[in-house]
Amino acid sequence: MKYARRLVAGTLTAGALALSLSGCGNSVDPIERLGRKAGQTGSPSASPSAPASPSASAQAGTPADEAYRKWGLTAPLQYAPKPAQKPQLPKPAGPGKPVVVDRIPVAPNEKVVFLTFDDGAEKDPEFLKMAADLKLPIGMFLTDNVASSDYGYFEKLRDNGSGSTVNNHTLTHPNLRTLAFAAQKKEICGQQDRLEKRFGKRPVLFRPPFGNYNDDTLKAASECGINTVVLWRASMQINDFQYAEGSALKPGDIILAHFRGPSELKGATEIHMTTRMLQHIQEQGYKIARLEDYL
Repeated sequence: MKYARRLVAGTLTAGALALSLSGCGNSVDPIERLGRKAGQTGSPSASPSAPASPSASAQAGTPADEAYRKWGLTAPLQYAPKPAQKPQLPKPAGPGKPVVVDRIPVAPNEKVVFLTFDDGAEKDPEFLKMAADLKLPIGMFLTDNVASSDYGYFEKLRDNGSGSTVNNHTLTHPNLRTLAFAAQKKEICGQQDRLEKRFGKRPVLFRPPFGNYNDDTLKAASECGINTVVLWRASMQINDFQYAEGSALKPGDIILAHFRGPSELKGATEIHMTTRMLQHIQEQGYKIARLEDYL
């Protein structure tokens, strides 16, 4: 497929360069971290009004009919069903290396995007209610040194009926490209061990901090049981998206967001950020899909 071949080239060239400019980190201002000239942002928008306080969560598996109103949305979210057949992913960079993907190769008219949240520093109980009410399928990429203070929080997200999953984002969030192979393997395998012990399953998806990786990263990830390295093409800031290319979402985009609170969001909350993200997805006519259904 032509769009699948384009994905391979984008992953290894311009997309990878842009990704290195828009990764996550600990205790750093998110706008400064991304660089104010790192890419295009969405059009300026006024801050949304605070969503009403939520009531009881929706039944497992289906968002409540009026759940969207509780969380500041003007229409229900649209969700993509599990595809009958998974798309063809790019080939690994070499033997013994996982696939690297920054956009799922769907058909050009298949307007689906995927939600991923990194790190795990913020553990807002209101976000638990929001994710449960809206049944948001979130790919969680957790870093042990910030998430492990309450892994139970992320277990609740995993078990809320949305199909959310727990994945690997290293032990301490280093720039892996600066580390030798043995140190990289310790970061990746160490988090595999901890997540398996806590959640009962060894993840197969991995995201390198800052989107930075090299051949040693891929080899180490494979030896730790990873089959897919998940990057991104759109990053959610406080109010707007920042894009690796262009000025709008594209079919198959993997969206990067973070478990962040007011200290990193200039006083805004995780609820505010997520509401704006969902509004932008709706405004651009996209459905939300579950990442693992396509990988």
